[in-house]
Amino acid sequence: MTAPVTAAPGGTGGKLHRTLTFRDLVVYGMLFIAPMAPVGIFGTLDAKSHGAVALVYVVATVAMAFTAFSYAQMVRVAPQAGSVYTYARVGLGEGAGFVAGWMALLDYLLIPAVAYLFSGIALHALVPSVSQWVWTAVAVAVTTALNLAGVRTAAVVGFLVLAMEVAVLVVFVVCAIFALSDRGAQRDWLSPLTGEAGFTTGAVVAAVSVAVLSYLGFDAIAAFAEEAAGGSERVARAVLTCLVVAGVLFVVQTYLAALLAPMSPAELAAKPAAQGSAFYDTVDSATGPWLHDLVAVSKAVGAAFAALAGQAASGRLLFAMARDRRLPGVLSKVDRASGVPRVAVLGAAVVNLLAAVWAARRDDGLDRLVSVVDVGALVAFALLHLSVIGWFAVRGRGRELRPVRHVVVPLLGLAVVIAVIAKASATAQIVGGLWLVAGLGVLGAEALRGDR
Repeated sequence: MTAPVTAAPGGTGGKLHRTLTFRDLVVYGMLFIAPMAPVGIFGTLDAKSHGAVALVYVVATVAMAFTAFSYAQMVRVAPQAGSVYTYARVGLGEGAGFVAGWMALLDYLLIPAVAYLFSGIALHALVPSVSQWVWTAVAVAVTTALNLAGVRTAAVVGFLVLAMEVAVLVVFVVCAIFALSDRGAQRDWLSPLTGEAGFTTGAVVAAVSVAVLSYLGFDAIAAFAEEAAGGSERVARAVLTCLVVAGVLFVVQTYLAALLAPMSPAELAAKPAAQGSAFYDTVDSATGPWLHDLVAVSKAVGAAFAALAGQAASGRLLFAMARDRRLPGVLSKVDRASGVPRVAVLGAAVVNLLAAVWAARRDDGLDRLVSVVDVGALVAFALLHLSVIGWFAVRGRGRELRPVRHVVVPLLGLAVVIAVIAKASATAQIVGGLWLVAGLGVLGAEALRGDR
């Protein structure tokens, strides 16, 4: 085996504490993804795929497996904080590493803001007397405090929240099975896997391009590589485990929801306004409003803790880039007592707070915020796949090259990522492009300073 790559020489900052177990790593990944992530987009996927919504998640899980596999390869090569920034740096070079980290930052900072906003919206719906932006700010404050208390403390609390989310999902599954046995299915039993009238492969591919966004977050596990007890092998196993678990949960819940859905895929396609609440409408019709409220509470709390995991991961990315002198050195300082990159986490929290509260105070805030996320992470995924090829086929001079594992699989993953980027909204593509140009400008300015 090639010796693992260590941190860049001449770096600054402190050392993170290795306290995270395998369970903790999976908890962080599942929190960021959220066990019931399909709830909000179930109606959209059902309409797009002509009813083959469970098949969409089967295909999406396989598609994202290529990316998970590439993460597992690179975390063994470079078991450091920073995730894709570190992997692109060692696999493709310093410049590519900066671009990967810069693009990942866009989503690592904005996805938690979206999650905080979801939490604020849900909590405001439950307690209307408190403004939406206040609930959003409270969610940021509570989860930031937990992140600052230490990665192990946050993981323990996160485990309890994740257990609650899984329990609610189990309640839904049990109630759905009872409803199906009592009243039967609204559709053919195989239709969630085969589709209804009008089903085409193209429709499934279009829906998969949306569904893969449900999985964004499993990669955050790699950001904790320097805090994992047991080394890189445990992190690699956690990344793959998280993807498989999420895939199974997504397929099961969408399969059952599709069988119980009161509206057909054609009706949902004809009424786009009904797509966002389609899962909740299904729960209402099958079991009653009590489960609707339970799912809503679970989503409200779960969204805040998804943001907790995202904020922690973004803090580690800022820390790693600052340690390598790519960002201001103050971001690389580690609190001795908690082992947390305190300044980096607080910096991420400030961006989360400003973006989420800004969006919460606007009528179109959610649409605006959601429209710009995802492209940054997808570009970083593309560089990740190229990093695998770069490290094993070029920089490693082919000493450990396995063509299928280190070339074919990354190329398949790259193709999936490019296809999803092509399907992204025009707004997301424009914002991602502008962010990339800004990053290249920063990189160019650094190069000019280095030549002096």
